[in-house]
Amino acid sequence: MPYEAISLFDIFKIGIGPSSSHTLGPWRAAERLVNELEQAGTLNSVEELTVVLYGSLAKTGKGHGTDVAILMGLQGADPVTIPVEEIQPAVQFIDASRKLLLKGKKSIDFDPQHHIQYLTLEALPYHPNGLTFLIRFENGHEQAKTFYSLGGGFVMEEGEASDQAVGVQLPFPVNTAEDLLHWCMKTGLSVSDVSLENESAWRSEQDTREKAKKIWEVMEMCIYRGAHTTGMLPGGLDVKRRSAALNRKLIGDLVYADPLSWKQAIASGGRDFTRTLDWVSCFALAVNEENASFGRVVTAPTNGAAGVVPAVLQYLLVFQDPLPEDAVLRFLATASIIGSVFKKGATLSAAMGGCQAEIGVSSAMAAAGLTECLGGTQKQVLMAAEIAMEHHLGLTCDPIGGLVQVPCIERNTMGAIKAITASQLAMQSTPDFAKVSLDAVIKAMWDTARDMNHKYKETADGGLAIHVPISLPEC
Repeated sequence: MPYEAISLFDIFKIGIGPSSSHTLGPWRAAERLVNELEQAGTLNSVEELTVVLYGSLAKTGKGHGTDVAILMGLQGADPVTIPVEEIQPAVQFIDASRKLLLKGKKSIDFDPQHHIQYLTLEALPYHPNGLTFLIRFENGHEQAKTFYSLGGGFVMEEGEASDQAVGVQLPFPVNTAEDLLHWCMKTGLSVSDVSLENESAWRSEQDTREKAKKIWEVMEMCIYRGAHTTGMLPGGLDVKRRSAALNRKLIGDLVYADPLSWKQAIASGGRDFTRTLDWVSCFALAVNEENASFGRVVTAPTNGAAGVVPAVLQYLLVFQDPLPEDAVLRFLATASIIGSVFKKGATLSAAMGGCQAEIGVSSAMAAAGLTECLGGTQKQVLMAAEIAMEHHLGLTCDPIGGLVQVPCIERNTMGAIKAITASQLAMQSTPDFAKVSLDAVIKAMWDTARDMNHKYKETADGGLAIHVPISLPEC
C-alpha cells in the first residue's frame, strides 16, 4: 500500500511566526520558486514578478505576515537561521527602495503594494491556501507557478501528486493509528520505538538525537524568551503580553540565571495543583506570544498551535519524576508519529479544518507524548491522543483582525491542559473497553472539517472575528 513517509522533522520544523500555513509555508514556496529559477538558469533573466494570494491567504495574509514571508523567501533567506531582528529592516528596505534581490543575486523592481495582490473573493479549487507567482522574463516570455501551503509548513507545487509515496522505505509504514498499533503489537516496540526506527530510514540514530535536541532547545528558549518579554504584540490589536507578568508572580523571590536554573527554581516551589496549572499556562502563553511577535518557534504541528507540545513537555520535565531516559526524544518521537497520522487521515491546516486541525491535533500529540513518557502502554498512548482530539472536534478558527493572537494564544493553554487531562484519563483507563478509536476520531474530524462553513476556517469572516469590535490601522 502506498504511504507518505513523514519524519519527526517534517512535523517539527524550526521557523518564524506567526503562522505555519500563512508565514512559513509561503516563505518556503518563495524559496522553492527562486531555487527552481536558478536551477533552470533563468533567475538572472527575470524582469518582473507578481505574487497573487488566494482564499484564506488573501483574507488573513496581512495579519499573518504572508507578505513579509514571501519577501524574505524570494530573497533566499532561511527561516531556520535568519536572525529575527533582521527581518523588519529588510522589509523596510524593500518598501523604501522598491527593489528586491532575488536569492540575493538578481535585482528587480518590486513594489509590495503593487506586486503582491490579495484576491479575497477567489479561491483555488485544490486548497484555500493558494498562491501563484507570475514571472515575466527579459525576452518577453511569461511563466506562472502555483503553490499550496497545506498547513504545518508543508508546501506542494501544483502538479505534484499529494498522495504519492515518498521514495523512502520505512521499516514500519504507518498511515493510520491501526497501522501503528499493529506494528507495536507485532514487535513489542513502544510507540516512540516504532517512530525512531522509522527515523533510521533518513539518518543515523545519533543524527536523530542531535536534531531532536536542537528542536527542544529552540522550544525551550522560546518559552524562556516569551516568559521574560513584556510589551504589546504587533499588529494593532493592542494585545498585552501576559506570560512575563505571570512568570514574575509565580516565581516570586527565587533566583535564576538561565533556562535550566529557571526550571529548577520552578520545581523547587512545589507541585500544588493550582500552581502547576498556572505554570503550564505560562509556558504556553510564552511560546505563542513569541509566535505572534515574529519570533523563532517550532511548528508543533503548526505555528498557531506551537505552544501546546512545548508546554506539556516542559510540564513533564519540571513536575514529573522519575523521568525515563531520553524523555525529550521519546516525547517528540511519539508526538510526531501521531501528528503524521492526523496529516494523512485529515489535515493540519486551519484553512481546511478549523482550529481542530491545529490546537486539536497538537493536544492529541502532546497527550500521546506525555502518556508514553509516564509509562503508558501503546494502547493508552493512542487512547490519550483520541481523548484529546475528541474534545476539540468542531473547534473553529476565527482570529480577530486576522491576527494569530485572539483567541489563538489562550487556546494553546487550553490545548495543553486538555492534553494533560487526556493523558491522566488514559493512564487510569483500560483501552480495550474504549468506545472510540483514534482512527474513528480522525475520520470524524475530517468529516467535520469538510462540513464546516468556510467562515470558520481562518478567514476572519465568522465567530469572534466579527463579534468583537476592533479598529485596526490600514495595512
